[in-house]
Amino acid sequence: MSWIWLVIAGAAGIGAYLLGWPTWSGFVARRRRDLNTERYLAWRGRAGERPPDPRLTDAERRRLVIAGGLALAAVFSIVGFFTYL
Repeated sequence: MSWIWLVIAGAAGIGAYLLGWPTWSGFVARRRRDLNTERYLAWRGRAGERPPDPRLTDAERRRLVIAGGLALAAVFSIVGFFTYL
């Protein structure tokens, strides 16, 4: 019966990764933009649309909180697995 704990831990860990990694990488990519180039292009009148705000949006923050909860559930499931042995 202890394998159920491993299944729960695996599912929660995979869910946390699939939910959190794209959100976090998008946030990091927005922060790494070259703002000087964008300002120069805007000054020359060749800028595209306004770049998105580099801060976390509410939806991204919510996704990261859910991913953190899933990661915490995975850790507790691993602890439950080793305790149940």
